[in-house]
This record gives sequence, C-alpha cells and structure tokens, in this order.
Amino acid sequence: MKLLRCALYPRVSTEEQFIHGLSLPAQTKDLTDYATRMGYQIVGIYADEGVSARKPVSKRPALLRLLRDVQDNKIDIILVTKLDRWFRNIKEYQATQEILDKHNCYWKTIFEDYDTSTANGQMVVNIMLAVNQSECDRTSERIKVVLEHKVRNGEHVTGAAPYGYVTVNKKLEKDNETREIVDEIFSFYFSCFSKRKTVYHILSKYSDHPQKPTQYQISRILSSDLYAGIYRGCDDYYPAYITKEQLNMIKNTTDTKTYPHTKDAYIFSGLLSCPVCGATMTGFVKRQKLKDGSISLYKRYRCSRKFNQHSQGACISETVVEAYMLDHLCVNLSSIICSLQSSGRKQNKAPAIKAEMNRLNILYQKGRITDEYYDSQYDTLSAALKEEEANTAEEKLEKYQKIQKEFSGNWMELYRRLDASHKNAFWKRIVKKIYIDKNTHKISGFSFI
Repeated sequence: MKLLRCALYPRVSTEEQFIHGLSLPAQTKDLTDYATRMGYQIVGIYADEGVSARKPVSKRPALLRLLRDVQDNKIDIILVTKLDRWFRNIKEYQATQEILDKHNCYWKTIFEDYDTSTANGQMVVNIMLAVNQSECDRTSERIKVVLEHKVRNGEHVTGAAPYGYVTVNKKLEKDNETREIVDEIFSFYFSCFSKRKTVYHILSKYSDHPQKPTQYQISRILSSDLYAGIYRGCDDYYPAYITKEQLNMIKNTTDTKTYPHTKDAYIFSGLLSCPVCGATMTGFVKRQKLKDGSISLYKRYRCSRKFNQHSQGACISETVVEAYMLDHLCVNLSSIICSLQSSGRKQNKAPAIKAEMNRLNILYQKGRITDEYYDSQYDTLSAALKEEEANTAEEKLEKYQKIQKEFSGNWMELYRRLDASHKNAFWKRIVKKIYIDKNTHKISGFSFI
C-alpha cells in the first residue's frame, strides 16, 4: 500500500501570539503525532510565523513553498490543526483550493471535522471561513485599540527594546551600556557615507565589547526612523540619536548605495544613474596600454546590467564627471536660488496628489487592482503628499542657501586635497543623483538632496 505523502502546515500570527500565546512548536508536535498515528510519510513542515491568515498567499512564504511542492506533485495531503490556521479569507482559500484540486491534493484539520468532497461539506467550510474572517476583523480592531492607547501614552509596543535603548516604565530610554556605540555608528557614517565601511569599523572597534552589535543591527540602526525619535509618524516619541534632517540624508545616500567589485574608492559611487534602465552605475578600473609599453589605469562607470539585460548603457570616465560637477555645482545652485527667490511661491501639487489617491481608492474598492499594487502606489503618493505639504518655497530656499554657504572661500582647493573616499562623502552630502543623456552618453544634469 502506498504511503500518503503528508505536509504539515502550522501557522501563528503576531496578533494571536500577543493575545493567546500560541506557539508553532505545539502545533508542529500535534500535527507530527497525528501523521505518525495515521501512518503518513511526512515530506515537509511549512511553518508561517507572525503571518495572519487574512494575508494573501503571496505574503505567506511557507504556504507559497507548500503550493509549489503541490504543483510539483510531491504532496498528497496537507495537515493543519484547525480551519483558522489554514485560512480566514474566502477568496484566498478558493484560489488555493483550485490548485489542490488540480493536483489531487486535499487538506485535513486534525482537531475539527471538515469534508470538502461533497457540496454540503464545501458549503460548511465557506460558512466557517466567513465566521473566522469576521472574528479576525474584530480581533484586529481590538488589538488596534489597545495599541493606539499605548501609542498615545508614548509606550514601547513592539517587543524587545531596539539596540541602544532600554525599557523603563514601558517607555524607551537610551541604554548607558550601548549608547556610545550607537553614537559612534552615526558619527562614523556621516564621515564616510558608507554603510559597509561603518559596519566594518564598528565590528572592529568594539570586537571585545560584551554587548557589541551584529552586522544586521548596525544596518538596521542606519535605516530605522526610530533612532530619529519617530514612531508611527509621531515625532519625539523616543529619545533621538539623530535629527530628522540627518535621517533623511541617510535615506538619500543608502538607498542608492552600490558596492563595486574592487576595494578601490570611487568618487561618484552610488550617484550616477544609467540612462537606459535607471539602475545605479558602478565603478571599474580601465587598463590601457600606451605606445611606450606602459599601462595607464583610470576609473570609469558603467551600468551593472549592461551585459545581461541591455547593451546600450553609457560608460563614462570619473575625471569627466568630476570636471563637470566642479564646473556646474555653484552655477546650478545659484540658478535654483534665484528661481526660488523670483517665483516667491511654488505651484501647489497637493490637490492633484489627493485626487490621484482618491482615484486609487476607488479602483481598489472596485477590485480592479491588487493589494500589492494598491499598497505600493498609496505609499508613494502619501510620501509625495507629505513632502509637498512640508516643503514650501521658503523652506526650500533656506535649505539651498544653507548649502551655498558651504561653498565660499577656498573650498575648491580644500576639495582637491581629499582622497577618493572623502570626495565621495563630500558629494553624497549635497547631491542626490547625477543623470546621463541616453543618446549622447554625456552628463545632462544632477539633483541636490
């Protein structure tokens, strides 16, 4: 007799962990014991931890792996403890059931009795899913009320305190044992604008510290709003290590960060944009043999996708880019300041952005766009609206004038004394992106941070 190939699917969401203390190990043990008693051959355990059953399958990584194995005809039966561990969303359940039916795979709850082989059984499952979906909505609402109350009180609500903080009376305070390290992380980063160099520096300097951070923690510190005191859009929620302006500067520089294949420092690493695909261009060393037999080495930039996705990418010399930037930096800056001073007021784009957000909401309500598309577009529009409402012409003028003050006296002479690494840090403080013309492969302009 052929053994049934069995997959175990335990699942628990963060909300359920918060309320009931459910555990994956307990579910896994129950499922394993049942499969053993029934004589099933366990081919895999697919555990989704911290994932709600209301989420689409595309956001449940273990379930995705399970369904791929079903499609490869590796599984005959799926075991779950209860129906609400399996699904709480009727639409997602039905889509998944189609896949199972196509590959002659069925599922079973070990603590409940459901039979999907009959029309009546399928009706019962759909009814119970509707009940579970409603219960899940009510539970989520209760959790949100509790969390909103905690947020209003300034309490820490996300588990263990982040590195550099300790919880005191339910609120975060700076940790005296590690605050020096966090300060050093930010101080060193702003000296080089390189996340990778900062990681190496901190791991080396504090290698013997009893509470030294991991590489992941350092990277998270350099990308989290929390260290600027921001939580859920609330300013000054936690004691801040950096200002909001410094946080924005980190985001603008690390979002475009790329790592060249060599250890050489490149002046414009992370700043040049490919005119074909928009990807960040990377640096490399060009070797050229001269007539006298000697070898000339000079640095150039090209798109990393040039050889496997497109062949029309630009290639440009570092000396050419540097000469252009030095010639146009102050000229472009003065032009922007004059434009802001003469215009007085900028065109208000907030109404147009709000109208687009409203159109997006209507499309989502009508089911014409996916959850993923809605989330990504709404986040983009929200960020644009926030920036539009925050940055008035006067504020922009003040920011550009602040940059202009740095370029007085003999700044050019001081710049030329810098090595490549410090020149890169210099440009990343003020420039967001350098653009290259798609047709001529020459620099067409640049934007300030």
